[in-house]
Amino acid sequence: MALFFDVAWFEARLEAANLSREALAAALGLSQSEIAELWKDQRELSVQDVCTIASLVGASADEVALHAGVSTLAPKAPLADLGSRLERVLRELEDIKAQLSKRTERQ
Repeated sequence: MALFFDVAWFEARLEAANLSREALAAALGLSQSEIAELWKDQRELSVQDVCTIASLVGASADEVALHAGVSTLAPKAPLADLGSRLERVLRELEDIKAQLSKRTERQ
C-alpha cells in the first residue's frame, strides 16, 4: 500500500495537462472505482502506472512515485544507462580479446 497519495498534486498536474480522472483511468486501463481507490490511498500504483502517468502529465517517474507515496522507487527508464553499460561491455570484450591474443602468442 502507498505511504500517502498527494491528491492535490495529481489534481493540479491533470488540470495542467488538460486531463480528467476519466482520461487517466482510460490511459491506465482502470475503472473509475479503481481511480477513486488511488485517490483515497487504498490502491498502489504499479511501476507501469507510474511511468504512464509521468508521460501523461509531463513529470518524471520519480516525481510521480514520490507524490503517489509509492514505497519503492520507480525504476530508471530501461534505456537510460544503456550507453554506459554498453561501453563497459565493450571494454570487457577488448580485455578478453587481449588475453586471448597473449595466450595465442605464447603457444
